[in-house]
Amino acid sequence: MPDVRGRDGGSVRVTVADSGTGMSRQELERAFDDFYTTKPGGTGLGLSIVRRLVLDLNGSVKVETQPGQGTKFLVELPAAS
Repeated sequence: MPDVRGRDGGSVRVTVADSGTGMSRQELERAFDDFYTTKPGGTGLGLSIVRRLVLDLNGSVKVETQPGQGTKFLVELPAAS
């Protein structure tokens, strides 16, 4: 379940985390590339589309990952007034 919180400064942060295998440095460097996937049958478009939408809304996407310990995506968007 995403963690959604209002923040000082008029922004909203959504955190999505898993306890999967995490990403290597090489995987992280390519994670947002169009058509890059490590999943059988994946299109490699999910994260690239998310990144583009977030940046179009003047937000940011950050990733915290450790091989063997999972990955956390932090999406921050300006709050609507």
